[in-house]
Amino acid sequence: MRSALIAATAIATGLTITSTPAKAVGNLNLICSADVVICEQMKESFEKENDIKVNMVRLSSGETYAKIRAEARNPKTDLWWAGTGDPHLQAAAEDLTLEYKSPMLDQLQDWAQKQAESAGYKTVGVYAGALGWGYNTDIFTAKGFKEPKCWADLLDPALKGEIQIANPNSSGTAYTALASLVQIMGEEPAFDYLKKLNANVSQYTKSGSAPVKAAARGETALGIVFMHDAVAQTVEGFPVKSVAPCEGTGYEIGSMSIIKGAKNLDNAKAWYDWALKPEVQSRMKDAKSFQLPSNKTAEVPKEAPRFEDIKLIDYDFKTYGDPAKRKQLLERWDREISASAN
Repeated sequence: MRSALIAATAIATGLTITSTPAKAVGNLNLICSADVVICEQMKESFEKENDIKVNMVRLSSGETYAKIRAEARNPKTDLWWAGTGDPHLQAAAEDLTLEYKSPMLDQLQDWAQKQAESAGYKTVGVYAGALGWGYNTDIFTAKGFKEPKCWADLLDPALKGEIQIANPNSSGTAYTALASLVQIMGEEPAFDYLKKLNANVSQYTKSGSAPVKAAARGETALGIVFMHDAVAQTVEGFPVKSVAPCEGTGYEIGSMSIIKGAKNLDNAKAWYDWALKPEVQSRMKDAKSFQLPSNKTAEVPKEAPRFEDIKLIDYDFKTYGDPAKRKQLLERWDREISASAN
């Protein structure tokens, strides 16, 4: 009787009854798969411009994909921003993310719109960057190493123990490298190559950008990474030179997805639309983030490696963004490469 009376009074006075907990209003649970500096900048900028508190966790793309799969029945994340597009596409294929057509969509580059279309609008491209490596010029000079201009050059026996690359199970960067080599060489030759490269790899890191950060600090000679991550170290003043492989290379479309079952859906959409604005993407360079922005009118950082200067392969996002293909390649990598890692 008492609850009925309260409800009747509320209706009579024009109040709205909602079952949504008050604490959920004004919150956004976000996973960021970019470098921690740009993650923090985006969080702080969004909170200044919106009355929404962002609860952010920084995880690599592979870790995020595993997390949202594990939590599919009871999602704890509202939005996944950045990280390589392949795992975003895999999440879309498994119906882990939500279809959303942002009103900003028509302002985006063709490659960003195609990424959205191919996923049934369950993800969208926010930036792009080519795969390559960065090497420490001081170490190369001191040890007399030849500059590696091609994938084949990384097999030089002189580079034994001098290379780092991430683990493709946790890192979208490393999965892009694996998928790129398979597309450039064919699967059998690519795995033969990776077995030989393994002799020169000192560490398979968890994070995709960690190898070139280690090279910048002089902890290793070379890191296989996205070129913009190598450029970021150069801009910071480290003796790092970035290289685009002569045989050709793959690239990423860093993406963004709303998680299916998001508890703070309106706030997730608010971030989604905001993150596609030209002024927001133009500020990414201030956090030493030198990718190519997806908004056509966003300012392209002068340091950003341009696609027109790089020999890019026609990267097959549909095939290598398929969960079954990912599983097959990673299982083979675990069996043939990881099992024999130094």
